[in-house]
Amino acid sequence: MPAKLRLHSFVTLEKGKPPAALQIYGPESDRYLTPDYLRKGGECAVVKTTKTIDQSVRVDDGDTILLWDGSNAGEVLLGRIGILASTMSRASHTERFDSTYFFYALKHLEPYLKGQTLGSGIPHIDKEIFDNLEITEFELCEQSKIAEVLSTVDQAIEQTETLITKQQYIKIGLEQDLLTRGIDEHGSLRSEQTHRFKDSSVGRIPVEWSAVKLDRLVSRVGSGVTPKGGESVYTMEGVLFIRSQNVHFDGLRLDDVAYIPERIHLSMLRSEVFENDVLLNITGASIGRCCRVPKIDGSANVNQHVCTVRLLNSTEATAGFLVGVLASHIGQNQITQLNAGSNREGLNYQQIRSLVLPWPIDDSEFVRIYSKIRQMSNHLSVYRTSLSKLHHLKTGLMHDLLTGNRRVTALLERCHKNTN
Repeated sequence: MPAKLRLHSFVTLEKGKPPAALQIYGPESDRYLTPDYLRKGGECAVVKTTKTIDQSVRVDDGDTILLWDGSNAGEVLLGRIGILASTMSRASHTERFDSTYFFYALKHLEPYLKGQTLGSGIPHIDKEIFDNLEITEFELCEQSKIAEVLSTVDQAIEQTETLITKQQYIKIGLEQDLLTRGIDEHGSLRSEQTHRFKDSSVGRIPVEWSAVKLDRLVSRVGSGVTPKGGESVYTMEGVLFIRSQNVHFDGLRLDDVAYIPERIHLSMLRSEVFENDVLLNITGASIGRCCRVPKIDGSANVNQHVCTVRLLNSTEATAGFLVGVLASHIGQNQITQLNAGSNREGLNYQQIRSLVLPWPIDDSEFVRIYSKIRQMSNHLSVYRTSLSKLHHLKTGLMHDLLTGNRRVTALLERCHKNTN
């Protein structure tokens, strides 16, 4: 079994220095590396520049960087060319280790390191704990192969994330068109060049549509209640109890759910929800977040932070269309304005009923529109499932390969043949 080495025996730390000045341009300037910039690989991050001084710690692509201070102290980041920020340290190692392997080995220890930070004010890494961490020293050839395997998975993760981002932009654009232009009886997306449109309080809409208040479309608008005793009455099974953290734009998330006993459910039936109800968060940081209730086995209730909107003509297609409009700029702008004009943070039932929505007259158009939206959502769901599997694969491989529980035997044999 390969030996384990403590970090203090082969790692040197260099702490970044405060910048002489920021947003300096010219021959003496350089990129100032922030955690946000390194996390995003330089993409979609605010780029800061600083003046290079003798004390600056210059980082190269592929260096291993530790976030030493702050709320995320212990985070391990992959370096890029630039000047290291004062909250971070570069971890340099001897030639006994492959650079990419060393990064993954330290990344594997990140959860433990983040859990051992010190400081009642600004958290920071405990140097003694860091020095005594151990990583496995394989032969350089095996280190290289382990790094190759993990880098391949990371590349697949990055490509999948790029596809998801691309599909999200496509979906947003398509939904914007579908929710304001619709699909005619021939299955074509309407346009001002081929169809008649009219002005309305929510913008230009097809002449076949109306701009209507939500009040005219619903049979119920009301929130639930929190049972007496609050969280103390939650159980591991029973009747599903939906809270605001379960309501998301991409659907109802049931990975963090609570349950209540049947007797409590029967005492608060007015908070019961059914398939194709629309849930809307009406308080807190997630105000405006909404989703459709899918088919659920058994009964379900919501708490007082979630409003139930039940359409008169409630189908999967009409509920899906309503969620789309509420989640779009049309609904979110109105929700923001109503919340800003309220004496207290949050929406009341009268405000929700006053929301104005573009609404098709032909019931069959809801089906055509929702079918397109669901198709795009299904594409995204496939990519997200693939991404989740890749993350699980990476976690498993890091645990097995970096500890020696699983060896890259076939790759090693090929490696040794090439070196002989």
